Amino acid sequence: MDTIKGLKITHQQTTLVDQVESNLLDYFKSMELKPGDAIPKEKELASALGVGRSVLREALSRLRMLGFIDSRTKRGMILTEPSLFGGMRRVIEPQMLGEVVLFELLGLRISLEVGICDLVINNLTDRHIEELEVIVSRGKVANFGEYSPDSEFEFHTKLFEITGNRTIAEFQELIHPVSVFIKDRFRDYFLPVNMELERAGKRITHRDLFTYLKDRDRKGFCQAMRNHFAPYYDFLNQKNHKD
Repeated sequence: MDTIKGLKITHQQTTLVDQVESNLLDYFKSMELKPGDAIPKEKELASALGVGRSVLREALSRLRMLGFIDSRTKRGMILTEPSLFGGMRRVIEPQMLGEVVLFELLGLRISLEVGICDLVINNLTDRHIEELEVIVSRGKVANFGEYSPDSEFEFHTKLFEITGNRTIAEFQELIHPVSVFIKDRFRDYFLPVNMELERAGKRITHRDLFTYLKDRDRKGFCQAMRNHFAPYYDFLNQKNHKD
């Protein structure tokens, strides 16, 4: 079939399924297929690649898991727009990650959250203020000013949502469990830090952040966000110097 002449398998230091998966992606790109476009049937693809249907199906299954293809009634297989973080969501299980990766992900989350300050201020509306006030008012505080994981997630997810960037918001949902896991795992570090901040009246709460937002105080909000994450900064600095 002319439309699939570009498919071929060569002898490489990779598995046959890996090669089929790579060739299929190359084919989709070379044909300039877009989400919603139909792709050839399994029989035609297997014949063009010179592989068995079982190998082809495993490669297609991988692409389906990544969100590249889908099967539709009466249409067969079509190309779909993959989720940017679909694959990451399957592998970011904090308990299965080493400390180096965990700390890097935590640093990425902090950098990202502090970095969205201007976007949050720029996109802030009166409706956002009303929604944040509700979230802050029902926030649950645990020991020494620490918020419960649910309250922490709800408040910071709203900040990411305000940016209007869906990719940023999706990444926040993906990486938040890492922060919770690290706080629980290294509680012996964070607990005394939070106790001291609470005692000295220097802990930046969600209510403090909300006040800056309500006043549209860009400079104050950005600085407060940095202070809010100060325990994490100090924690990562200690770990980096120790290593």
